[in-house]
This record gives sequence, structure tokens and C-alpha cells, in this order.
Amino acid sequence: MSEPRLLPLLDAPPTERRDAARNREALMCAAAELVALHGAHAVTMDAVAARAGVGKGTVFRRFESREGLMGALIDQAETDWQASVISGPPPLGPGADPLDRLLAFGRSRIEITLRHADLLREAGWISPRSYAAYSFTAMHVRYLLAELGVTGDLPLLATAVLAPLEVPILDQQVRIEEFPVDRVYEGWVDLVNRVVRPGQQA
Repeated sequence: MSEPRLLPLLDAPPTERRDAARNREALMCAAAELVALHGAHAVTMDAVAARAGVGKGTVFRRFESREGLMGALIDQAETDWQASVISGPPPLGPGADPLDRLLAFGRSRIEITLRHADLLREAGWISPRSYAAYSFTAMHVRYLLAELGVTGDLPLLATAVLAPLEVPILDQQVRIEEFPVDRVYEGWVDLVNRVVRPGQQA
């Protein structure tokens, strides 16, 4: 199995005119700044337009809806994170032992999921992330499990490893039950070890 490649996170848009690209960048920056200042739940299309210095209609033409804007912010964060997995420094990026990479992946995935949990909710997605984003993480985990010599149904094992890293479970454990993040990560490491080294746990 080959190393996963960067995947498009939404339907690829047509090539943008230079002014359209500038408007999109200005809107994305404005939205990200407002999210950082006030939280995703408080960001409106009017506020984004005003901060970017464009008309409200421009925001709707570019993103169609508030949920579309939130989804675009998530996609940008996912693209940056995928790049760090594919070509960033080890242990998250290439060059480390497969187990070290897998454990670094889990820690990083927990952090990015919690960091963007509000955006994911505000995007209104029933599924926590887009299909392409989930496909990338699934392929990466399957690749690392294969590198570690894990046998069995790798797609299902990868799903089991990934499930605790998604918003619904992290919400329940961290936000509602108030588990420390370190406890969640340590539990996930125990799960990984049970998949990678079955029968060797105390």
C-alpha cells in the first residue's frame, strides 16, 4: 500500500479570476479572524463581509451559505494538516518508525478535531468531516497499519482506530464528561497497541 496523497476536500472549483481569488482570500482571512475573536457560533455573513470590505452578496456568491463558509474554513485547515502528514517533519510526517507516526497522528488528530469542533458543528455536517477528508485519514492509517505488519481486515481496523478521534466521541468525553485530553490520548494509544500487538497487553 502506498503513502496517501493529498485529496481535494470539496468539488474542485474552476480556475478563479485574479480578483475573485483575492476576494476569496480576503473573505477567508476575515472569517478566520472573526472565528478566533468571537467563536464560530457568533460569526455572521454580514460581519465577514464588513471585515473583508466587500458586499454581503459577494460572500453568498462565493460560499452560497454560512454553512458553506464554515465548511471552507474546515477544508483549509484540513488541507494544511494533510500537508504536514504528507511532507512535514517526523514523527507526523515521513521518516519516522510507523508506530511513532501512528501515535503522532493520533495526538495531532485529537488536537485539530478539538480545535475546530465548533466549526464542524456550525458547518451543519451530519458527518463530522467531508468524505475526502475522512478518506485521507483512513488511507493513512491503513498504510501505517500495513507497514506495521498488522493482519486482518485493515479497512475495518482503521475505522476502529479512527472513530475515537472524531467530534461526536471527543465531544462526549472531553466537553461533556470532562476527561483530560491526556487521558483520551492514552486510552487511544492503548487501543492502537491492542490492534498492533494483539495479546501482548497486561
